[in-house]
Amino acid sequence: MISEALYQAYLGALLRGERSRCVDLTKRLLEDDDVAVRDLYLDLFQRALYEVGHLWETNRISVATEHTATAITEGLLTLAYPKIFMSERKGKRALVSCMVNEYHQVGGKMVADIFELNGWDGYFAGGNTPVSDLLLEIEEKEPDILALSVSVYFNMGALYGALERIMKDHPELKIIVGGQAFQWGGSDIGQRYPGVDYVPSIHHLETLLKEYEH
Repeated sequence: MISEALYQAYLGALLRGERSRCVDLTKRLLEDDDVAVRDLYLDLFQRALYEVGHLWETNRISVATEHTATAITEGLLTLAYPKIFMSERKGKRALVSCMVNEYHQVGGKMVADIFELNGWDGYFAGGNTPVSDLLLEIEEKEPDILALSVSVYFNMGALYGALERIMKDHPELKIIVGGQAFQWGGSDIGQRYPGVDYVPSIHHLETLLKEYEH
């Protein structure tokens, strides 16, 4: 469990752009056997980024501060990789991608890491991925699940267009979607695209994976 004091210390360092302090705090948590990697991702990285996003949206920090915090967090993810890749492999693949015009890719990276933590091979196609490139990745990786991330509601149209093309070419492919954009609408996407599941959180994702593995 991550204490509130440590979280506040981390958040403060993140907002000040103190990369080395954030690294030290993260390493301390990784050395603590009582702190699981998913707790680190959810209760530190994700929680802090949501707070940073809220501060930016309410004009309490600059876009430069928000970008710096995101870049620091993206670098911190690699510190957890030795533990993440110790997970027993389950022989399943997931392809994770952000939609075209989506440049906030840290959330997608975290989702790919959660797949790895659960024993899947998690491939991350990156941010701002055109549908044509995504279709090539699907052909190459042959994933069991495709996970698409949308952080800006304005880009939901790009998601709908991508789903129509992907589902036409790969009607049997399991597809899940998620991201901050769904706070503003679209969580009923399964009604518009039967078989597509909206996954609102990491907890829901891990529950879905357990069901899918059986």
